[in-house]
Amino acid sequence: MIKVLRISLFLSAIFMAAYCVQPPDYSDVPEIKYIGLSKNLMNQGEGYTDSIFVSFSFTDGDGDLGYPESDPTASVFIRDSRDSFPKPPLQLPYVEPQGAGNGISGEITVKLPTTCCIYISPEGIPSACDDVPAQIQFDSFYYYIKIRDRAGHESNEIRTDVIRLRCQ
Repeated sequence: MIKVLRISLFLSAIFMAAYCVQPPDYSDVPEIKYIGLSKNLMNQGEGYTDSIFVSFSFTDGDGDLGYPESDPTASVFIRDSRDSFPKPPLQLPYVEPQGAGNGISGEITVKLPTTCCIYISPEGIPSACDDVPAQIQFDSFYYYIKIRDRAGHESNEIRTDVIRLRCQ
C-alpha cells in the first residue's frame, strides 16, 4: 500500500511539473521581428488609394504596450529609407496589465498608405509625385519601424523588404 502511495505521489509530482506554466522571461524593452509585407508593389500617391500591410512580431516583458483610446500617444514609428523623414506615427491598442507575469508576445500588422516617387536629378535637385520625370517608371524603398511602450522603452528597429513604387 505504501508503495502504491509513493508511486501515486511521484506520478502526481511529475504531472504537476509537466503542466506548470512558467511566465515568459522577456526583457522590459520591447523587441520586434520583421515577418513580411502583403505585397511589394504599389502605385504612387495622389489619386491612387493603394496601401500595403506590414507584419511583425513583438515581445514585451512588462506588457505595457499601447495607450487607451482617450490618450492619442503614438507607439509605432515609421521612417522611409529614401528621405529618413518620419511618417505619421501610429497608435497601438491598449493592452490591459495581466497580473504578476505581465510578459506578452504576439503579432502586429499595420496598414500603410501609398507614398510618392522621389527622384533626385544629376544636379542633386529632388522632385516628387507628379514632378518626377515621365521616364522614371519605378522607385524603390523600404520602411524602418520601431515601437515604444508606456514606460518609454523603445524597441529595436526593423527594416521591411524592398517595396517598388509605380511612378506613373
